[in-house]
Amino acid sequence: MPNRMKIFSGNANREMAEEICKYLGEPLSKAEVKKFSDGEISVEIGENVRGTDVFVVQPTCPPVNDHLMELIIMIDALRRASARRITAVIPYYGYARQDRKVRPRVPITSKAVAEMLMAVGTRRVLCMDLHAGQIQGFFNIPVDHLYAAPVILKYIRESFNDVIMVSPDAGGVERTRAFAKRLNAELAIIDKRRERANECEALHVIGDVSGKTAVLLDDMVDTAGTLCGAAAKLMDRGAKEVHACCSHPVLSGPAITRLEQSCIKSLVVTNSIPLREDARNCDKIKVLSVSELLGEAISRIHSEDSVSYLFV
Repeated sequence: MPNRMKIFSGNANREMAEEICKYLGEPLSKAEVKKFSDGEISVEIGENVRGTDVFVVQPTCPPVNDHLMELIIMIDALRRASARRITAVIPYYGYARQDRKVRPRVPITSKAVAEMLMAVGTRRVLCMDLHAGQIQGFFNIPVDHLYAAPVILKYIRESFNDVIMVSPDAGGVERTRAFAKRLNAELAIIDKRRERANECEALHVIGDVSGKTAVLLDDMVDTAGTLCGAAAKLMDRGAKEVHACCSHPVLSGPAITRLEQSCIKSLVVTNSIPLREDARNCDKIKVLSVSELLGEAISRIHSEDSVSYLFV
């Protein structure tokens, strides 16, 4: 049996899947993913996958539950159609922030998602910039964890001068330090206190940002409260201007309004999540493509070559 590869996509980010296929020189395989009138998801694979190496490109972005169920049902359909190996390509892993018990009687939902994906027949996972690296350990199958850093670093080098990299909270210090080291830049940290989910209060800046171009770095932007509050503190401390970079533009709720009213000059994101309509019309947002990075990883997984070559 020849070692064939097929790439499928649900409805979460079909544009990215098409870009990946263009990079690989492969057609996007046929699958009909739709809903019944009561909201149930229906999947029908439109071609033979027996004995093939299958990749399903599907970030679990908003609406998270719909896209997660599409992914799970597609994988089940492919397994029942005798695919040789099924790799879930999840550029954005939903429920990643629920990765531990922070209070009694709460779930570890990112672990539950991993269990569901394995139960339906996933044999490998390819993801990017997980909110918490330990999520890799929730799977009992191989996980390739990519970083958008090469794409974002290239943009920062070409666009800004006299940069200081800023972590918006203590949890992102390791990520931001790695960027600062590669840019030969200084590091600053925002000390903040989170009062409740999606709400936080930035307290003060650790580091000297006076007269410099501050670049805030985070793995995702949800309601943009953290970024906008941090940007205001940086300007108060004398930063020349503030820009922000993130891998996953969730941008839910009041995010776009906050961003447009903030002192942030630009927000650089990747195409791991398709932008909602008002975000597409926001002049401050710049989208970088990670499709080639994911495409190269898929090619290396298929040919059994090293994926660590792509790590930063």
